Amino acid sequence: MTSMKEIREIIRAYDKAILDNKQMVLATVVQVDGSSYRRPGARMLVTDDQIITGAISGGCLEGDAMQKALFAMATGENKLVTYDSTDEDDIQFGLHLGCNGVVHILFEPIQKDNLQNPVELLRSIADSGGDAVLVTLFSQKKIQPGTQLFRMQNSIISNLPDEIQELLSEPVRIAFQEKQSSFLDIDIEQTACTAFIEYIEPPVSVVIAGAGNDVKPLVEIAAMLGWKVTVVDGRFSYATVERFLQADKVSYSRPEDILSKIETDSHTVFLLMSHNYNYDRGFLAEILKQEFGYIGLLGPAQKRDRMLSDLQDQGIRLNEEQLSKIHGPTGLDIGAENSTEIALSILAEIKAFLSGRSGSPLKMKKEAIHNRTVIPAT
Repeated sequence: MTSMKEIREIIRAYDKAILDNKQMVLATVVQVDGSSYRRPGARMLVTDDQIITGAISGGCLEGDAMQKALFAMATGENKLVTYDSTDEDDIQFGLHLGCNGVVHILFEPIQKDNLQNPVELLRSIADSGGDAVLVTLFSQKKIQPGTQLFRMQNSIISNLPDEIQELLSEPVRIAFQEKQSSFLDIDIEQTACTAFIEYIEPPVSVVIAGAGNDVKPLVEIAAMLGWKVTVVDGRFSYATVERFLQADKVSYSRPEDILSKIETDSHTVFLLMSHNYNYDRGFLAEILKQEFGYIGLLGPAQKRDRMLSDLQDQGIRLNEEQLSKIHGPTGLDIGAENSTEIALSILAEIKAFLSGRSGSPLKMKKEAIHNRTVIPAT
């Protein structure tokens, strides 16, 4: 899928292309059978001066895909292209894909005067700040409806006929509710089509309690991932924008005040790294009053146990779900020593936890790395 960071980069490139009066095409991986570097939902924008923003592979497809994008641009029609690397010699395309799979990519010329074109729908997702579902329709035949429907929490934008929209409404609702992408086989104009029902999650929001030097690499790597980062500290001299230029927000705050300044939900991650036991404990007591996705405690397990015991003495009792989201010590066991390695360890565990993964080596995984969920046609 495309990360929120990639979506924002595509939007910036799109806005620049409009200012420069450039034509453009959005290429989207809509289906993968077998192994591929990128999964359905990966996107790249191609302009008529051959500038590429985003990625649909590890670099092996982009060159040929750019030529296909220019062809779609010239014809002004959506085009589906299939790259088949199941042949060991990759003779069919001569691309040396390096993956044993079939990748279907939809190329959509962007109509700049259409305020519901695919990139504008991506902009709506980025601006909303919440999760969304995007539906892209494609076919092995000539008809290629393209990106046609977008749903947020309380609204739906669609160019589809009512009967098709009605057919998609329940699968879209399920995707939104279960936070899971899927596929649906449907007929459009008596042509067999596939609907890629793509769940797009909002960026992870990371709130870090503590503004010491060891937090700097955490902020930098999280920003590279496209996560929203807030740094808070109870020391004026530490909680400064100049110290954390890549953070979205830096705030001086006491633990009891911070939650009045930020919004939290199930995507919010908290890291307690102030090196001040009382500050971290006070912060944890406030966090437990709100919805959260993960809490990481820097320091040994004894610190975690003492903190939880102190909270229990204050009458704060945690349920099993809350306890399962508290990680102390935070991070994966990768032998991290310095602050950058520790930051890598912490963010890797957060990513694994939020994705429902173990964080174990991929070579130990017996099943496929990614699964394709199919909803049968109704």
